[in-house]
Amino acid sequence: MKAGRIVDVAAGKVLTGHCITIAGEKIAAVEPCKAQPDSIRTIDWSTYTVLPGLMDLHTHLADAGQSADLALPLKTSPAATALIGAKNARDTLMAGFTTVRDVGTYRGLTDVALKDAINMGRVPGPRMFVAGGYITKPGGGGELNGVTDNEKLPEDMRYGVSVGPEQAATNAEYFIEEGADFLKLIATGAVLAIGTEPGEPELSVEEMKAAVDTASKRGVYVTAHAHGAQGIKNAIAAGVRSIEHASLIDDEALKLAKANGTWLVMDIYNGDYIDDIGTKEGWPEEYLRKNRETTDVQRAGFAKAVKMGVKIAYGTDSGVYPHGVNGRQFAYMVRYGMTPMQAIQSATIRAAKLLGKEHELGSIAPGRFADLVAVKDDPLADIVALEAIDHVMKGGELIR
Repeated sequence: MKAGRIVDVAAGKVLTGHCITIAGEKIAAVEPCKAQPDSIRTIDWSTYTVLPGLMDLHTHLADAGQSADLALPLKTSPAATALIGAKNARDTLMAGFTTVRDVGTYRGLTDVALKDAINMGRVPGPRMFVAGGYITKPGGGGELNGVTDNEKLPEDMRYGVSVGPEQAATNAEYFIEEGADFLKLIATGAVLAIGTEPGEPELSVEEMKAAVDTASKRGVYVTAHAHGAQGIKNAIAAGVRSIEHASLIDDEALKLAKANGTWLVMDIYNGDYIDDIGTKEGWPEEYLRKNRETTDVQRAGFAKAVKMGVKIAYGTDSGVYPHGVNGRQFAYMVRYGMTPMQAIQSATIRAAKLLGKEHELGSIAPGRFADLVAVKDDPLADIVALEAIDHVMKGGELIR
């Protein structure tokens, strides 16, 4: 492959005049271009900037999506949810996101089925790492509240409901046995969950630690949905690897995250989408109020985290907004303190490090999967270029 410019995210620099040799699914070499025999197939991206395939570590592909209808996930059968997920997966891949971390679905284990279908080549989509569902307290931020008595919800919508450390550990074991790659804990209330408050802690430190310990024995890490500062501190104390949202993070929690090497995955784009589309479509006023209370303070916390050098990986909460426009968050990350290179690294090599897959994914180097994207414009000059990907390759296969 002839590349005009290669973004070397590991070194934080740009290479020119280089070619990428691909053998099967993986990169064999990255070196100055030289004459090749006619028998070698050549892809000419010499007028493009080439980057590693992008990674979004907070998606909800295997879900019905967000709307004004609280009951939509219940009305959407498991089979219909899986088919919706297949479309979402294709849209995400075509947008240049070749890897995602799907952080929970109301229909438990639908994400596992979607991941398996992609891996078997039955549907196109990104590489998926999935949680299986939510480990949450009854009526907490991981439940479908406000539709019916929660006890009357289908079993697959309550796999992770936990009361006490023992049940949290049991549910953790269940998700791992059923194919989850990591676990998702609900440490605080949620913006988009009726009857819960983002600033209020939910699962206890003891419940979360029980899940973390269970996961650790199986070589699996844990992330925590946590908006409020105390919930963030509780989750860090329990030993989670990453924090989702971190909307109301305070200075003490930021220092704890840095000291413990805890990753932050902060969805600083979608607050604008919720405020705009949610208002137009008549989403519950409770959702809109909580979104207004968290959007700006989350962005301020993100800016502080960048300045402090806290580890940050790219995650957008796709599914709250339509899948396939995941790249819109890059501009927000630059606006709130990152350089374009840092923003790109957050969605490539740093995301791969959070996953523990940096030797397979996230950079353009020998031995890594040939997951590549190309754009006409220079994203280091204008990060908005990543909102419109021209070419996509996954595992050596040209997708777009």
